[in-house]
Amino acid sequence: MRTYGAEAIKIERDTASAIEAIKADLRDEYCQPHDYPWIIGYSGGKDSTLVVHLVFEMLMSLPPSQRKRAVHVVANDTLVESPLVVQHIIESISDIENAAQAFGLPVVARITRPESDQSFWVNLIGRGYPPPNRTFRWCTDRMKIQPTSRYIKSQVDTAGQVILLLGVRRSESATRAASVGRYDNGERLNKHNDLLGCMVYRPIVELDTEDVWEFLAFNDPPWGSSHLKLIGLYRNASGGECPVVTQKTDVPSCGTSSSRFGCWTCTVVEKDRSLEGFVESGYTEFGPMLDFRDWLASIRNDKDRRQARRRDGRVTITEGGTFVPGPFTLKTRQEILERLRKLELVTGQSLISDEEVGLIHEIWAVEIAAQIGVREMSVREIRKEK
Repeated sequence: MRTYGAEAIKIERDTASAIEAIKADLRDEYCQPHDYPWIIGYSGGKDSTLVVHLVFEMLMSLPPSQRKRAVHVVANDTLVESPLVVQHIIESISDIENAAQAFGLPVVARITRPESDQSFWVNLIGRGYPPPNRTFRWCTDRMKIQPTSRYIKSQVDTAGQVILLLGVRRSESATRAASVGRYDNGERLNKHNDLLGCMVYRPIVELDTEDVWEFLAFNDPPWGSSHLKLIGLYRNASGGECPVVTQKTDVPSCGTSSSRFGCWTCTVVEKDRSLEGFVESGYTEFGPMLDFRDWLASIRNDKDRRQARRRDGRVTITEGGTFVPGPFTLKTRQEILERLRKLELVTGQSLISDEEVGLIHEIWAVEIAAQIGVREMSVREIRKEK
């Protein structure tokens, strides 16, 4: 609801005072007598963008002699991100790094990605993992947690300790509020639950959504351009971003029933309202991708498409007597790959890399060799024989 007159002025002033208090807190923490680097988890969405914006401005307000600590802006690309979102992340990371160099700021901008051997397509098409759902969400750890955690651990190894800045807010949802409360020790910094040597700092935790949007709408980013593209992404998708995830307790926030930016292949949600929003906003080239995603979800529990045994050879039956099928059959995996390559031609998008396709064929070769009685060779051995 739009506000006018004195009420609008009061809201603007309240937001401005809250932002100034956050800037002061950021400056105080940055100027503490140690050199532990900061790592900002950047998803490209509104909350993490606000954190980067405020940290950037804080650094610019300091004299060069006080800009001693490195600040790492770290985004994650799962390799199956929504095309518009990953394009925004790549462009903004580049803008941030270029501006930091121009202003002489100790800012490093990086994008982490899963190992090719652990990508979505290598696991789904190569190993036959069924599309993720709420009870078997194998994607988040491999594609989001591990790549970002590796980067954080590498900085801990170098510096001894790091401070991870996250754009989480208590008012995002009841689940987020409970998560913040569960790990809040009453201090500015909290120990990360899974990463040793990593302290977590949530500078905008008490802001409301309206505060975030108001600031971004009326303040251009210090690295240039404006936040209008980001605002347009939200308007077109009618959703929010999947946040940076660095621990398994954060998993429920990735792939919920709400509309969020994220992987276009995500089958954890019943409907990808974010991608649907892009299609309805005129990006009709993404329609076939939406159909492909729905098809993946539809074949997940088709027993005719699943093997009886798991990849380790076991047959799984629950305590209640329910049979749990194994991975997709090789025939189904071949069909998925064929359909995916056709989808690339239809959309003009590069959806799977040549390296991933090579790994998929190597995994299939190992399985076929085992099935016909040939001794099981490792991927490394097959590569040597080629």
